Amino acid sequence: MSVPPALQTIVVGVVVERRKAQSPWIDYTWRAVSVLPGAAAAPAWTVLAEQGERTTIYAGSAEIALFRTETGNYRDNLDSGAPLLWVALRPTGGESPYELFGVSADPAEGEGWSQSPGDLVDAVAMPEQVRALIEDFVAEHHVEQPFIKRKRSRADPELLTRSAPGRKERE
Repeated sequence: MSVPPALQTIVVGVVVERRKAQSPWIDYTWRAVSVLPGAAAAPAWTVLAEQGERTTIYAGSAEIALFRTETGNYRDNLDSGAPLLWVALRPTGGESPYELFGVSADPAEGEGWSQSPGDLVDAVAMPEQVRALIEDFVAEHHVEQPFIKRKRSRADPELLTRSAPGRKERE
């Protein structure tokens, strides 16, 4: 099944934090800490600041893809009072420990990303400029879908009883 193209994309930059771990099994913990509107001129994995055992790094830029079919999820996120963006980082095994897999404003997509073992998914505050663009997208493309409750078919009592002797059973 192919995914339809996004109607709109928003370019953002992602900042992550690396901290010295308090664990004998890993050296560092990683987490996304913020999203910036637009792409920065700095290359991916540029160190922004070092404070003791904590290092802030620009992980790179990504596009938030907006789809007409997900406007209900975007609206619910915006109406929550503290809208969030979900950032997914995927291990590389290379020089940079993670690659920026994606950024989404859809809570369902963010939850789906968290099901992949090894990936790091964090929710961060949505910048005001990004919020305004998503609000405009929802206002333009959202169509309220009525909830239709399905009704069950009544069970056929004849199918629930044993077959009479001499009568063939259904296959």
